[in-house]
Amino acid sequence: MFKKLSRSAVPAAVLVAAAAAAALAPASASASASASASASASASAESAPLSSARIAAHFDLSKGQTPENLAPASGGAVYVTFAKARQIAKVSPNGTTRILATLPEPADGGIHTPALGFPLTTGIVRAHDGTLYFLYATGTPDLTGVWRLRPNGQPQRIAALPADGLPNGLALDPLTRTLYVTDSVLGTIWSVPTTGGTPTAWSTAPELASTGFLGANGLKIHNGAVWATNLDQGTVLRIPVLPDGRAGRVRTAATGLPGIDDFAFTGRGDQLLAALNGPGQVALVQPSGSHSIVLTQADGLRNPTSIALRGNTVHVTSAAYITAQDPNLLRVHLNR
Repeated sequence: MFKKLSRSAVPAAVLVAAAAAAALAPASASASASASASASASASAESAPLSSARIAAHFDLSKGQTPENLAPASGGAVYVTFAKARQIAKVSPNGTTRILATLPEPADGGIHTPALGFPLTTGIVRAHDGTLYFLYATGTPDLTGVWRLRPNGQPQRIAALPADGLPNGLALDPLTRTLYVTDSVLGTIWSVPTTGGTPTAWSTAPELASTGFLGANGLKIHNGAVWATNLDQGTVLRIPVLPDGRAGRVRTAATGLPGIDDFAFTGRGDQLLAALNGPGQVALVQPSGSHSIVLTQADGLRNPTSIALRGNTVHVTSAAYITAQDPNLLRVHLNR
């Protein structure tokens, strides 16, 4: 199942990558997730913090529309990155999808993209002025890095990142106008000014490292700290931003979350919702580090990759990396 695949087998490569994410999760984490899922299943209907889950948009797998990350827009719309299609798209509240940009394919087809072997668009954030910042990983020095798309403009790279890495999660600190980037292969969090330029290795803490597939993954700025997930290790990490802007000491905020991808804070302190890619679940993680499963495949999840919250609406993208069926956007009500 984990044999080397040819370029013509890119769809299979995606499945292998996602399957590896689940396979490489710690055994204890998988057991914990199973126990949590079983314990929460019977109670979820009565006490779940989420309700009214519905699929708001279905995407076309044959066109490479595997939604990897998303950023909320005004009026209930969201921006998404379609990883395999190398695209940025806007999904309206009624589910209509409009492609805003397609990134150039690398000359070698992206076969040297670390860990995956195909080029992909990953993290995305939206600034207050409507500018979109997003990541592109190709395994080539001319394209890998941070990109920008201004309203009615054309995509342009504003910062190069190492071609031997895999830029994945992206977060924006609007106060300092700093972008933070997780590199899932190099185990690094980079910082880049929104104006572009040379990236700085903000943190290379060992907690960010991969144990064989993908390490540091999802990324958010929250309460004076940079928060990141580690897919291989099934953890949520908190790294304080020191007064001089440097990274403080890493604290592991939660463990036992196999295949954890992106996440979003609920607005209740450090409580967050996390996408568990391989298991096809969303977990509610408490500030204490404990968690329960609040969404499953029965709700429409197909290998969830990203979560965003706007008001009382939770948006969850599913890329169908393992299921190979029905990549979609799920909308759920957050009960406050």
